[in-house]
Formats: sequence, structure tokens, C-alpha cells
Amino acid sequence: MNGRVRKRSVLIDGHATSISLEEAFWAALAQNAKGRGLSINRLIAEIDRTRKPDQGNLSSALRVYLLRAAQSSAASAS
Repeated sequence: MNGRVRKRSVLIDGHATSISLEEAFWAALAQNAKGRGLSINRLIAEIDRTRKPDQGNLSSALRVYLLRAAQSSAASAS
């Protein structure tokens, strides 16, 4: 897996949008969604609905969500 940015189109509540993320973040989103029994689109829609206006764009909100999920997982493992 490399740091190359990949742009994908996703549906969020019936609206198409494109998101640019590094491949590692797409893989982490897929893993997180699978672990929660959600599709990637559904997880992204959930993150989009719950993000605050000061969190920046959706790509940034996704990265922050995944960072917090990793930190939470690491804390519960120790």
C-alpha cells in the first residue's frame, strides 16, 4: 500500500460526491465499515452527518475519524 491519493465517487444519502484519500485510508475505512457491519458509503454518510462545521472538509473528517478509532482500539488493547 502506498501513499498515493485515490479519488472515489460515493453516494451520501442519495447524493453523489467525490472524496480524495490515500489508499491506506480507503483500506482502513473498508476495514472499519466491515467491522461495524456497514458499507463504506453508509459509514461515510454517518461520519458526514455527525461531523462539526469546524472539522474541515469530508476527507479531513474521515482521516480524523480513523485516527480516533485507531487510538481507541490501541487504548483498549493495552
